[in-house]
Amino acid sequence: MISIWIFILLLIVGCAATYFIAYKKYTSQITTINNSIQKIVSGPVDGQKSGADLNDAVAEIEKLLEQIVLERRREIDKLKNADSYRREFLSNVSHELRTPVFNIQGYVSTLMDGGIDDPDVNHVYLSKASQSLDRLIALIDDLESLSRIESGELEMEMRTFDILELARDVTEELSRFANENSIQIQIENTTDDKFYIYADKHLIHQVFVNLIINSIKYGKENGTTTISVSRNGDKILLKISDNGIGISKQHLPRLFERFYRVDKHRARIKGGSGLGLAIVKHIIETHNATINVESVPNEGTVFSCAFTAST
Repeated sequence: MISIWIFILLLIVGCAATYFIAYKKYTSQITTINNSIQKIVSGPVDGQKSGADLNDAVAEIEKLLEQIVLERRREIDKLKNADSYRREFLSNVSHELRTPVFNIQGYVSTLMDGGIDDPDVNHVYLSKASQSLDRLIALIDDLESLSRIESGELEMEMRTFDILELARDVTEELSRFANENSIQIQIENTTDDKFYIYADKHLIHQVFVNLIINSIKYGKENGTTTISVSRNGDKILLKISDNGIGISKQHLPRLFERFYRVDKHRARIKGGSGLGLAIVKHIIETHNATINVESVPNEGTVFSCAFTAST
């Protein structure tokens, strides 16, 4: 019984809050319309009102009503888009989680049905199950990282550092992965210039790793991934480019969406959570920086980031 009264109380509070929010939002427009109506009905002292005055007052009311209708339509469209985006996201998450889980289930079932006693089968299936687990863990980690960044829960450790030096460190870290995929990573800068930015070094390291790995995965055999850092006024410009397979123009606007894949079949083979570029975009925007992408099919792709320079 108590729980019912609590529910009713919460419902009343919710309705009241909704009313006051709506009232505060629309009170200005409603007041203006009311004033216009008063002008029409009141008239001058002699009770006469010119046709021009009436037309002006009515036109003002029509304009305000059209504005309210337009704003409501925009809000409805936003809600529809948000709902569609939510459904698509949930569908993508379910699919991405289901794939490695079903794979693991299949491998374990085979081993339990006698494959564990076959030396030609058990090692292969255990290895494949381990790879699927790694993919599942990576997906969960990326989902958690993205959630923390979007919600503002991520505590950033801001410091001043040389982004070119960080680029060299990441290049060395990923050199083995690049060699395994027949890709050469090179840094265009050959001088000892320093390019300082004020940022979370760990997060910018993640940006480098995600963009470079993405470049390697979709590069051509014996291709090249090039990193360049330059200064333009108070901005530090970072470019990561490749001469890989490129991306068609119609895909570019959605490239940073969660789970969006240009080539789903190739993406499955190459692995990855499908969240890398979404994480990159959120990290860059969290630092009040910008990121852009340009690409030409069969010629390559360029990711460009602009940070505020630090002294």
